[in-house]
Amino acid sequence: MDEELRSLTERVRREAGGAAGCERLVATESPDALAAVLTEPGQPLWARELAAFRLGLAGDRRAFESLVLLLNHRDPPRCASAAYALARLGDPRTARAAAALATNELRVAYALHPVRLLVALRAPEAVPALITTLQRRLSPHDPYRRVALACVEGLGALGDARARTVLNEALAHPTLAKAAVRALARIPRQR
Repeated sequence: MDEELRSLTERVRREAGGAAGCERLVATESPDALAAVLTEPGQPLWARELAAFRLGLAGDRRAFESLVLLLNHRDPPRCASAAYALARLGDPRTARAAAALATNELRVAYALHPVRLLVALRAPEAVPALITTLQRRLSPHDPYRRVALACVEGLGALGDARARTVLNEALAHPTLAKAAVRALARIPRQR
């Protein structure tokens, strides 16, 4: 069993509190049964999460909307599992959705996992979204340093020269300076 699936299954079992439906969802091999959980009214969040995650790992695009909603959830483990499944789903809408979530200032507290997903996808939307998000985090006393740090590290991993300006600006921030130096070192020099 995939380590992420095992971890999610353990967490969901605790949340479900022994509900019989949980073990059925864990055991089923039917994509249609999993997809039905995503559309049936009254399903608990743990059931929707497990069904969407399993469908995402299987490459079933019926999971896309549910996984995007979970990517923007207030609970970090849900965001992390959604990002993991979305990275494996193979849906062409994923990068655009992750970029929209990463750059949404009203939801910036939940932008960490969309930022990391963009880096993992290495999609064309990644660098512009990370630059935008990081620029906004460079204001004095911004409380979202983890998001800023993820952007700095992600821009370094992507190695795109367009990030050079914002990474140079990040050097002035003590909590980001070391990561910005490392990120700048990964960007090829222009000739």
